[in-house]
Amino acid sequence: MKISQRVLNTQFSPIRKLVPYAERAKEKGKKVYLLNIGQPDIETPKAFFEGIKKYSSKVVYYSHSAGLLELREAFSYYYKLWDIDFDPQELLVTTGGSEAAIFALASVADPGDEVMVIEPFYANYKGFAEMLNVKLCPVRADPETGYAVPSKKEFEKAYNEKVRAIIFSNPSNPTGAVYSYDEVKRIVDFAKEKDLFIISDEVYKEFTFDGAKHVSIMNFEDKDRFILIDSVSKRYSACGARIGVFATKNKKLLEQVMKFAQSRLAPPLMAQFGVLGMLRDLGKDYYEGVALEYQKRRDAAYEEIKKIEGAICKKPHGSFYLSVKLPIDDSEEFIKWMLTDFDVNGETVMVSPLSGFYATPNAGKQEIRIAYVLSSEELRKACNILKEAVEAYNKIK
Repeated sequence: MKISQRVLNTQFSPIRKLVPYAERAKEKGKKVYLLNIGQPDIETPKAFFEGIKKYSSKVVYYSHSAGLLELREAFSYYYKLWDIDFDPQELLVTTGGSEAAIFALASVADPGDEVMVIEPFYANYKGFAEMLNVKLCPVRADPETGYAVPSKKEFEKAYNEKVRAIIFSNPSNPTGAVYSYDEVKRIVDFAKEKDLFIISDEVYKEFTFDGAKHVSIMNFEDKDRFILIDSVSKRYSACGARIGVFATKNKKLLEQVMKFAQSRLAPPLMAQFGVLGMLRDLGKDYYEGVALEYQKRRDAAYEEIKKIEGAICKKPHGSFYLSVKLPIDDSEEFIKWMLTDFDVNGETVMVSPLSGFYATPNAGKQEIRIAYVLSSEELRKACNILKEAVEAYNKIK
């Protein structure tokens, strides 16, 4: 028997692959501050659980493959709060934002094709592409500019005739960059020039700070080339619900993507009822309150990170991540060392190595991603431990 080359070529998640080191640290009695994964500690709204309680059938049935119609209607109403216009028939409910991304990549690129991506990028894009035998074609964003959208010249340098689409997240995971109107327009103009699809991951659109405004891909013309992917995981602290959205105004594309949706039958029914409860009961004040909490956490983490001598970190204006270039040689080895050989009074920290968020070989080796998903007090403690770890690590290297 032979294991497929497809699975052998697929990377382990840089967000999760070092978890066994953290588990062993905990078994030894250490407290580990988990800043590696975007799992918020904010309570899931009660409306989620109340929505599930309202389910009255005695059978847990398959929903429509596109998701419950009333849920799609609720999503349509929700998007209008953000000046994004989608008819319920233009929305497909997916099993998490991950499935939406897989559907998007699989529907615009064949095996051997390429998809341009602004790097660093959400690490699972790479895993999804490897599953589909699609190659990511990276366009590098610079930490010194706060990971702004690269120039058209950089897009031209990266482009080749095998490219079929561009994928990016805005606000960005992992950098927290919030792209301006002009930056998103730069991507749109390039896609039009090369006749490419655009896959816009807008999972963190509510989380913008310091007056920054999210600019949706749907604010631009030529909407048939746009795919918006979304998820309820972060905005509602409902990562385990596994409900996402694939949205497009391209009717021909959506008709074909329904084949994928039918092949996996239906998204999870009970979670759909929970999400329906939240979409119906929560207004803009809820999202604004959560964004304000993340801004406080961003400030706490950023203030402490700036105390690390030699660290490069531009203040992010969105999502709930910080990307930091540290004065170390290899962030993955550094993180392993923190979990196995370092602690401050029995406490240590787990973050993600940013190298796994790049498609360019050996890129990002000095960089880490911090998810500021703990309280401000815990974040300050964790970042102080990180500072002491950097100092101690460089003394032994």
